[in-house]
Amino acid sequence: MADGSSVNVSATTSSPHVGTHADAPLHVADGAPGSHELPLEAFIGEALVVDVSECEQEISTPLLRKLGVETGARRLLLKTGRSISGGTFPASWPVLSGECARELTRHGLKLLGVDAPSVDHRGSKSLDVHKMLFGGGACIVENLDLRAVPAGRYELLALPMRVEGLDAAPLRAILRATAQS
Repeated sequence: MADGSSVNVSATTSSPHVGTHADAPLHVADGAPGSHELPLEAFIGEALVVDVSECEQEISTPLLRKLGVETGARRLLLKTGRSISGGTFPASWPVLSGECARELTRHGLKLLGVDAPSVDHRGSKSLDVHKMLFGGGACIVENLDLRAVPAGRYELLALPMRVEGLDAAPLRAILRATAQS
């Protein structure tokens, strides 16, 4: 408008993996579904936030059960305490064991969200957890901001942007307290 235009128009250039985002299967497999094909129902509904910040490397099925995750959890958000806060990329974060990822998807997991930069270890080249979750029909959300969120049950509203053919999509995740929180 300073140049006489009737409106201001902004532009952005970024990777869809910056900030909170949903990975698409295309991220780890050529020819797999892109971000525009992610099933929206996975990103809306009851979600369980579990604090695994005391865990150093691998999150096992017995640990999740001890923390109150029942068989058949549909949306699981893991609070690792290793988010990218203040612009600092964490050195490491805990991830699901292969057995745990398979067990969760076998029992109907629709979405796994983490506050960490990835569901796989930093530096992973094989991205096994991504592949197991996608192979089991689950969606992935990374870089959630769960710093002020206590463990408990919430309603998740987190729709990925619909952009054709990307390997990830930015999203805004909102948790609303439920009567059971």
